[in-house]
Amino acid sequence: MLKTTYFFVILILFFSCKTPNSNSQSLISVIDQSLVLATQQSLRMAESLKDQPDKLPQTIDKNGKLVTCNSAWWVSGFFPGVLWYLYENSPSDSLKQWAENFTLRVEDQQYTTDNHDVGFMIFCSFGNGYRITGNPEYKDVIHNASESLITRFNPTVGCIRSWDYAPWSAKWQYPVIIDNMMNLELLEWSAKTFNDTTYSHVARTHANTTLENHFRDDYSSYHVVSYDTITGAVEKKNTSQGYSDDSAWARGQAWGLYGYTMMYRETGDKTYLEQAKHIADFIINHPNLPEDKIPYWDFNAPDIPNALRDASAGAIICSALLELSGHVTDEKATSYLNIAEKQLRSLSSNKYLTKPGENANFILKHSVGHMPNGSEVDVPLTYADYYFVEALMRAKELIKESKL
Repeated sequence: MLKTTYFFVILILFFSCKTPNSNSQSLISVIDQSLVLATQQSLRMAESLKDQPDKLPQTIDKNGKLVTCNSAWWVSGFFPGVLWYLYENSPSDSLKQWAENFTLRVEDQQYTTDNHDVGFMIFCSFGNGYRITGNPEYKDVIHNASESLITRFNPTVGCIRSWDYAPWSAKWQYPVIIDNMMNLELLEWSAKTFNDTTYSHVARTHANTTLENHFRDDYSSYHVVSYDTITGAVEKKNTSQGYSDDSAWARGQAWGLYGYTMMYRETGDKTYLEQAKHIADFIINHPNLPEDKIPYWDFNAPDIPNALRDASAGAIICSALLELSGHVTDEKATSYLNIAEKQLRSLSSNKYLTKPGENANFILKHSVGHMPNGSEVDVPLTYADYYFVEALMRAKELIKESKL
């Protein structure tokens, strides 16, 4: 495996003569060069962790060194998902072996019931693995993970609970974060695959409750809504990782856009499509969205235009817009695709895309995790890489279909 991996790295180094950064390049050329760079970086990342079988990439520290996590941290499934997408793009023994290796590193999370992010953990890893390989063992893991996730659903509240532990347990009775929309894909897929409406009931009830309570009149979203566990009434509305409770935290808006686009795909319910369109319009028409379409970490950050950008939010929005474009009229589709193309070109430029062998082997630079806590600020993040690679793959398919 080691010789195969090094041969593949040498091969892609030979073909990767520069980082894609020119608006004069065709989009497919930009995409292909970015995927080559992503493959190169991801193989290096995998090799760097081959002797640490319980570790997965998370971010970097203040000295630029790799920070890892174990399977229990919410981002654990993203790197396996990156490897599966890259294998799908350009199959090789080394990519498949590493994808299988890192997927198995999160296998124990199928039984996790104290974490709402089991969808991220399992569906990004085992879900992509099953979609590409049809491995029946992966299917069983996804089923178990769905069973684990629905234990966190409270029918009185109508939502899956997000956080259990301190300090959040002292601040909120029943916190539900907008991020949680992303974990519903696991349940909708399982409802169809295992012919069990329990999963879809939980997913749709959660989506409906979130739609009613998380969004402001302009279709921006709070980060956290907490509920009274006795009555189910809203207790508090906050934005924990944003600038203020009333601000539009960029990644929160991205989760909402992606989540409701996905829910329309899975259900055909036009209520979700309309919500996704409203969120998209809020984002792309916002006066504080920069020219390169990669958002500031919060749309209301006080130091705009000097505020830090969040490449992770840009990647999530881009991937969501590419999918949403297929569900709307031609005029809307053109608008969404134009923004998504601009985002892809921006993220594939020298400003955001790493150079080979740098950035602790992550793909993108300049993401923001939790600004108020000073945690993971202006660093690479494993989920930024995941949604960037997903966006590249979605855009490549749209080009193939002559839709982009």
